[in-house]
Amino acid sequence: MPLLGDQPFFHINSDTIWIDGVKPNLERLAGAYDPAAMDALLLLAPTATSVGYGGPGDYAMAADGRLRPRPEREVVPFVYAGVAILNPTLFSSTPEGAFPLTKLFNRAAETGRLYGLRLEGVWMHVGTPEAIAAAEAAILASAA
Repeated sequence: MPLLGDQPFFHINSDTIWIDGVKPNLERLAGAYDPAAMDALLLLAPTATSVGYGGPGDYAMAADGRLRPRPEREVVPFVYAGVAILNPTLFSSTPEGAFPLTKLFNRAAETGRLYGLRLEGVWMHVGTPEAIAAAEAAILASAA
């Protein structure tokens, strides 16, 4: 964390790709980020139109963009697309060693400081061989 400094930064998972809509999603995310209100701004993809994803979703999103994590046994309309802007203050009091970012996202949600932005375009999860094939097909179809 000392190497990152005290300014918000992008975090991008390695198993996610997307095809942008009209405006690049990273630009949209940067423009929507408000450090006074947010500890984290997550890029969210609709579960119904995501490629290579078949889960119950991760978050419900309020009209103002605040996120509520999916309770067990519930289905929600958005999946975390693996891209976020994170405030370094989110990492205060973190455990030693590796830990899931969802721990920090949940803490931000509890304080009303976890927000989301709906991805424009097509999101593709590429964490399995089957999902990679589906993503390749979607990319080829978008280029046609």
